[in-house]
Amino acid sequence: MTVVVAVLAATNLVNHRWLPGWGWLTALVVSVLLLGVLFRAGGTWADAGLDPATLGRGARWAVVLIGLVGVGYAVAALLPATRALFADERYSALTGGQVAVRVLVTVPLGTVLLEEIAFRGVLYGLVRRARGAVWATVVSSVLFGLWHVLPSLHLASVKPALTPVFGRSTLGAVAAVVAAVLFTGAAGVLFCELRRRSGSLLAPMGLHWAVNACGYLAGFLLR
Repeated sequence: MTVVVAVLAATNLVNHRWLPGWGWLTALVVSVLLLGVLFRAGGTWADAGLDPATLGRGARWAVVLIGLVGVGYAVAALLPATRALFADERYSALTGGQVAVRVLVTVPLGTVLLEEIAFRGVLYGLVRRARGAVWATVVSSVLFGLWHVLPSLHLASVKPALTPVFGRSTLGAVAAVVAAVLFTGAAGVLFCELRRRSGSLLAPMGLHWAVNACGYLAGFLLR
């Protein structure tokens, strides 16, 4: 597991500091590398959540979850009380084509593939083999929360709905990062439970993609 954590720490720096424009390529390379680590440790496709026998069930879970998220986002976007939550300065200059690339390429390859294989696949599988599902969920979710420290550094300033809550001070920025880590850690627990119940990585992949992709679409359309 130490090797996996070290690889993920380096990957986080590559994606957010050194080569941010190559996230999808980095994700592909690192995903293959992490699966290699799992297999070298004696793991199987089932440990990674990619057992062919459970892919069908996982795909059905994914379709249902994507539909539910789509409906939820549509309702929230239509309600005046929640519409402002989708405002994000990062979307202001994006074209429709750029949003399509993010929804169809960047999110599924650069974000979902890497994070699900890393946290709900390899890490979860390795820890579950050694300590069981509870410990696997705890370790995976804590590290998933910490994974979001770097991308959350300017969250309070780019999300207008959060600025009144956290302000623009250094303390506010730190509070926003802590909130993001706690929120994504909790989301990690949900993703792990979906993986456990469905027996497949496709279920959390579907939910993860839907949340991110619908966020891009809603933010773009409501800007």
